[in-house]
Amino acid sequence: MPHPAFFVTGTDTGVGKTRVSCALIHALRQAGHARVVGMKPVAAGCDWVDGQDNHPGHWLNEDVAALRAASSLAVPPAFDNPYAMPDPLSPHIAARRDGQRIDLSHIEASFHALRQHADAVVVEGAGGFIVPLCEPDPADASAGDDGWATSADLAQRLALPIVLVVGLRLGCLNHALLTQEAILARGLRLAGWVANVVDADMPEQAANLATLQARLQAPMLAHFAWDPLADVAVLGAEMRLPLCTPAGPRP
Repeated sequence: MPHPAFFVTGTDTGVGKTRVSCALIHALRQAGHARVVGMKPVAAGCDWVDGQDNHPGHWLNEDVAALRAASSLAVPPAFDNPYAMPDPLSPHIAARRDGQRIDLSHIEASFHALRQHADAVVVEGAGGFIVPLCEPDPADASAGDDGWATSADLAQRLALPIVLVVGLRLGCLNHALLTQEAILARGLRLAGWVANVVDADMPEQAANLATLQARLQAPMLAHFAWDPLADVAVLGAEMRLPLCTPAGPRP
């Protein structure tokens, strides 16, 4: 059985990327992958957790905690969450305030270390697809042409199939189509998308969903109703697994 890996991005922040990432982890486990791990390379908005039994304390984001709870392989925090910042801000601002600089090469090395030990890896990006991760630095060769490094640059470096989470609310059509355009423009493969209801009172939800199905160039993997208490293992059982090969960018 191949060892799949996916990059989960969203149409915006707060659209359910973590929920879908956890469901995808469970879907992979239910498909027979024994050692599945979630990775959140950059997490902004963390609480301090005191260390125990000679282990140092560390910053912990609730999304990272959810990914770890869903995973079947425990790994050191430095590998599944290389960058954790206390302030809930755009990653490049949160990192600057915390005296850090996000290095895509370091994230890439952590990902490949995880992949050596896992049967499957689910990488959850930060925010939307082109959210900035770090500001221009002449010495950083990992940044884009303008010197900025974004979540899209990270996805490109990891060369993984993309799973797009569309938060179903007013405005989602524009956000979804723009995100698809950005993904395809970078030569990456949109492996599938998930419709995740974030506004239970959204008018014409069915019509919006039909438009997404007609315009997005990938299969819909799941349609998750509004239910903040839903069991992600149950959601995983409802999810169609995206194709994992070829894993790299399109020629």
